[in-house]
Formats: sequence, structure tokens, C-alpha cells
Amino acid sequence: MTESTTPQGPEPAASTTGAQRPAVHRRISTQLYAGIFGAVVLTIVASVVSWISFSNVDDSQRRVSEESVPELAGAFGLAEFSNALVAAAPRLTTAPSDQFTTISAEVATAQREFNDHFKPLARANPTDVHVQEISAAADELEKNITTITADMPHFYSLTRKIEQLQVEIPTLSDAANSIILPAIDDQLFFQVTGYRDQVSDPIDPMTRTSGGELLLYRHLNALQADVAQASELMGSALIASEVAFVEPLTESFESVDDRIQISLSAIAESEMVPGLEPAVNDLLALGKGDQSAFQVSVDRLEIIARQDRLLTENQALAVDLLDEVHAIVQTAQAGADQATENSAQTINTARILLVIISVIGVLGAGLISWLFVGRVLLRRIGRLSGRMRTLAKGDLEEEIEVSGRDEIAEMASALEVFRRHALEIQRLNLVEQLAQELSERNDELQEVLEELSQAQDQIVAREKLAALGEVTAGVAHEIRNPLNFINNFSAASAELLEEMAEVYEDIIDNLSDEDKDLIEEINQDLNDNLERIQSHGKRANRIVQDMLLMGRGGGETQMTDINDLIHEHSLLAYHSARAQDPEFQVLLEEEFDPDMGQLEVVPQDLGRVFLNFVANAGYATNKKQKELIDAGTVGDYTPTVVLKSRRTDENAILSVRDNGSGIPPDVAAKIFDPFFTTKPTNEGTGLGLALSNDIIREHGGTITVNSEPGEFTEMVVELPLTRAKTTPLVGDGDGDGTGDGAGEGDGAGEGDGAGEGDGAGEGDGAGEGDSDDA
Repeated sequence: MTESTTPQGPEPAASTTGAQRPAVHRRISTQLYAGIFGAVVLTIVASVVSWISFSNVDDSQRRVSEESVPELAGAFGLAEFSNALVAAAPRLTTAPSDQFTTISAEVATAQREFNDHFKPLARANPTDVHVQEISAAADELEKNITTITADMPHFYSLTRKIEQLQVEIPTLSDAANSIILPAIDDQLFFQVTGYRDQVSDPIDPMTRTSGGELLLYRHLNALQADVAQASELMGSALIASEVAFVEPLTESFESVDDRIQISLSAIAESEMVPGLEPAVNDLLALGKGDQSAFQVSVDRLEIIARQDRLLTENQALAVDLLDEVHAIVQTAQAGADQATENSAQTINTARILLVIISVIGVLGAGLISWLFVGRVLLRRIGRLSGRMRTLAKGDLEEEIEVSGRDEIAEMASALEVFRRHALEIQRLNLVEQLAQELSERNDELQEVLEELSQAQDQIVAREKLAALGEVTAGVAHEIRNPLNFINNFSAASAELLEEMAEVYEDIIDNLSDEDKDLIEEINQDLNDNLERIQSHGKRANRIVQDMLLMGRGGGETQMTDINDLIHEHSLLAYHSARAQDPEFQVLLEEEFDPDMGQLEVVPQDLGRVFLNFVANAGYATNKKQKELIDAGTVGDYTPTVVLKSRRTDENAILSVRDNGSGIPPDVAAKIFDPFFTTKPTNEGTGLGLALSNDIIREHGGTITVNSEPGEFTEMVVELPLTRAKTTPLVGDGDGDGTGDGAGEGDGAGEGDGAGEGDGAGEGDGAGEGDSDDA
């Protein structure tokens, strides 16, 4: 595993989460709040102007009423403050918390003014139906206003609590995830590589992929998903519009809480994530208890629902109240015209003041947009956006300019940190690419090394054959001369015995019975000895022939159809065995790959290998059949030899499998040793498999023996599809410089002796008994 290193470099001027926060007066939020506060001040001023204007209008109306008709003044005032009383409930429900006291005082004032105007009218007309209806509606309105006024402080408190929770929930969720996500990465890294950290030794694959480690990884992932879901449920509850929507969210949260506790219990047992449980429980605590996000949202929604109900009632009451007030006002409409004219003058004055205030507000907004939003915010954000686009295109070299001490400067500083990390990652990727290229070069060198090793094996085999050729040529020359004399004189002696037998027939009547028995016994012993001499002489001749074959060169390579080669030599071995033993029977089965095609081989040598394999397989199956027949347990046994070929991407796999008696393991280790054989003395030389092994090695291949005693034996040859080129050795040829020219003679001592010749005996040696099956 390649250890990753932490990128080193200078820290940015400011950190996105560092301790050096911008000064309060430099923060964009502070400046925006200041602008909003100015707008609110202008609004309040406009409201004050309006209120003053309405007060002036009221004064004018009161003066008119006092000077003219008190009843008209009372009706007019009642109409004016009835509107304020009707608007009191909506104003209270929509009032910002910082204006609630002012608006509440204004509403109280409106209530007092309404009562002040209504009481004289009620005292003057206690039995009037309109007055009674106004009194009842006013009482209900005041009762509802009192309820709303009492609810609003609690409503503001709940609103602040919700705003606080909306900040705390993502903060605590991020804190929990900052522990969970590294733990997930560490656990995944541990399961893949076995490293718990950079200093510990790697853990074995069985341990790191055990069920416990996989379960821990699953609980970490489940915990991450449940924490996110819990945060989402609490956030959804805080923005719910109805109480009915909160209950299913609460039930879902309880279910998530149960799953989280299960995951925390499983993770706590591993003791690998310290601090996780407190962080997660801090987040879950926001969703539990009387002050939970769900309960706070329910309380707030209940207040809103109650206020909506009261507002609906107030609307109906307001309609009735206004209708009744309008009825009273209609009776004094004539006197109100003058009061309206006076009020219009006051309103015009207020309108002028409001226009002036509006112009001041517009000019102030324009200055703020130009000086602050345009120059301070948009221009710097535009530069930062352009630099982010260049980063997205891959330009990581140029540093990001960090100017100012506000939030935009913090964002630029964070972007600079990102740029440095991305640049370091880019460099690490380049290092990994170079490491990959180096690995590919190493693989190529390994392939070349394997080819060199294969060529070396072929050279060793050819050198071995060359050296063996020189030795066997001399040995064959020296052995064959006396061997030919032995064979010739044994044949001559046999002929002399036959002549002696003819003479014996002529004189048999003149001999005693004792002499007859003695002569016949001696004659039989001499014949037996001559047969043994001739048999061992032939075996010695075969050994010399096989030694010459081991020392001979393989001839020229040529493209050869492998399936045809195996087929032809298997039939040759079969018919050779049949020629020696007419009762020999074996079933040849061929399972050849039709895509095998041709390979570059020495056909004579490779054919000799499969001739040897098939002859051995036939011998083993025939021997097993005879043993079963002798034991009377042959059953449905059929001597079978299966010939297979298969072509892979790199090798040709050729096999000869028989269902003979198999090879014991201790014997299988020796079958390729020269002169090792398990056949009777007059049937094998022990050189066939040694010669086959050398031929396959010279072709760059290998021989594998698979056997189960009593069941089968399989000889598997693997040859490369492309034969490695080797330089021919000096003296590598077909001639060995010896001849088998022992002179033929008619009697003992009459032979020519061993003569010099140009080559070893002709023929592939089928049926010569040079095959061995252990």
C-alpha cells in the first residue's frame, strides 16, 4: 500500500472556521442589519407621522363635534376608533417582537379611546339597539384582543426558540457527522488494507473482513443516514404549517431514535469512535422533552390556530361593529362634511411629510445600492466567481487574492485552501500515474525474464543432448563390437548344437541310457544358455539404440498439425503392439480441440514422445486386463486410452490418459530417470520417458504426471504456442559416428567384427520395447 502524505504548505491568510472572525462593524451582516434598521426607522417615522396626522384629524373632529353637535362628534369618533379596534387584532398578530410593546400600547390606547367615545354615546342612548349591538361586539373584540395580547409573548418566545433550534440542529448534525464520516472512511480503509492507522501493523484479511468488522461498517453507515433523517425530521417539524403534520414527524423521529440507539450500542462495543455517542445524543436531545423541536412547533402552531380562530371571529364582529357604527354615522353625515374638510387639510399635510420621508428613503436606498452593494459586494463577488471558474477549468497555479475582513474574505480564504488541496491532489495523481507506468514496465520485464528462463532450459537440454550424443557415440561404438561378436558366436554355437544333434541321432543306438540322459541334459542346458545370451544381447542392443536416440539431434522444426501428429503416432503404437501380441486390444478415444491448429515443433521428436506415451498406456491397460482375467474380476472393464488436446491463450495442453493400474507416488518421482523401469528385463530399457522429457524440455514445455494407483495414469504436456529461438549447438545432427555393422558369420570366430558406419540403426523403434510405464 502506498502511504499518502499530508500536503505541506503555508496556511491561508484566514480560515473559514478560524478564531479570527471579522470585526463586528466590518461584517456584511452588520452592515445589512444597519441598512434594514434604517428602513425600519423610516417606516416608524412614517407611522408616527401618520399617527400624528390621525391624531390631528381626531382633534379637528373633536373640536368640530364639541362646537357643533356632541352627538355627531361622538359618532364620528366612535367610527374612527372602531376601525382601530377592528385592526388591533391583526396588528398584534403581525407585529414584530421589537414593536409589540409599542403596538400593544397603541391598541390599548385605541381601546380606551373607543370606550371614551362610546360611553357618552351609550349614556345618551342606553336603549338604542345600535348602541347595544356596538357594546356587545366591542366587548367580544376586547376579549379576543386581550387573549391575543396574552398569547403573543409566548408566541415570540416560541419563535425565538424555533430560530435557535434551526441553528442548533444543523450545527449538532455537522458535529456528529464530523465524527461519523471519518470513522466510516477509517473502517472502510481498514477493511480494504488492514491498516487501523499509519503506525500499526496490518491486520490479516480474515480478521478485517470478519462479520464483526462488516457489521460495524454497516452500523456506521446506518448511523449517518439516521442522524441525517433525525435532523431532517426536526427541521420539517419546525417549518410545519399545521399541528396534524407534526405528529407523524414525531413518531418517525422516535423510530429513528430507536435505530440510532441500536447503532450506538453496537459501535460503542468497538471503542473505536470516541465522542460519538455524546455528539449524537446532544442532537437527539433537541427532539425530546417539553422543549423539543416537535413540542415547540406544536405549541406555536396551536397559538397560531387560536389566533386564526379569534381573527375569524373578530372579522365577523368587525363587520357587525362597523355596520352599527356606520348606521350611527349615517345619522350625522351632514355635520361630518365640515369635519371631513378639516381632516383633509391635516391629511394633506401628512401626505407631504410622507412624500418627503419616501424621497429620503429612496435616496438612501440608492446610495446603499451604489456604495455598499455594488462596490463592496457585487464587484468582489464577481472577482471571486471569475477565479472559481478558472479553477474549474484546471488553473490551480495562480493564488487567490484575499482582501478585506468580512465574510467574502473568509470565502476567498476557504477557496484558496481548496485550491492548494486540489493542487496537491493533482500532484499525487501524477505520482500514482507514474507508479502505474512503472508497474507495467516491471510486468514487461517479468515476461522477458520468463522467456529467458525458458530459453535457458532449452539451451541446457540441447547441451545435455549434445554431450550425451558424444558420450553415447563412443559407448555404442565400444559396446557394439563385442556385443556383435557375442550375438554372432551365440548364433554359430546354436548352429553347431544343431549339427551335433544330427550326429547324436546317428550314434544314439550305440550309447547307454546313462550317456543318452547326460548328453540330452547337456544339450538342453546349452540351448537354454544360448537363448539367454541371445535375449540379453538383443536387450543390450536396444539399450545402445535408445542411448543413440537420446544423443541424436532433433532435426529441423516445422509447422505441424498437432492433432494429426498425435493421431498418427497413436495408431503406429497400437499396430506395433498388435504386431507383437495379436491378442492386444485397447480403445483409443480422441478428444481433440478443433482450434488446436499447427505449432512449430520437430515432428519426429514430438511424435516419438506420444508414441512412447501411447505404448506405455497400452502396455498398462493390457497388463491390468490380464490381471483381472486371471483373478476372474474383469467385469465390464475395457482398456481405454484417451487422447486430448486443448489450446489456451498461451499454451497447447496435450494429454494421454489410460485406465490402467496407475503409478505409485514413490515410483512416479523416478520415471523420468534414465534406465529406470518397472517392466521385466526383456521388455524395457528405462530410457523412453527420459528421452521424452528431454524432447519436451527442448521444445520449451513441461510434462506433468497425474496418477491414482489402481485407477488411471495421465501424462500432460504443456507446450508454448510460440517456440523460443535458440542457437543450434555445434555437432547437433542425426549421425552419431557409430554403426551397427557387426559382421555376419557362419560360425564361431567367423564374423567380420564391428565395422565403422555412418549412423545408428534406422527406424523409430516402435515395438522395440523402449517404453516404460511404472
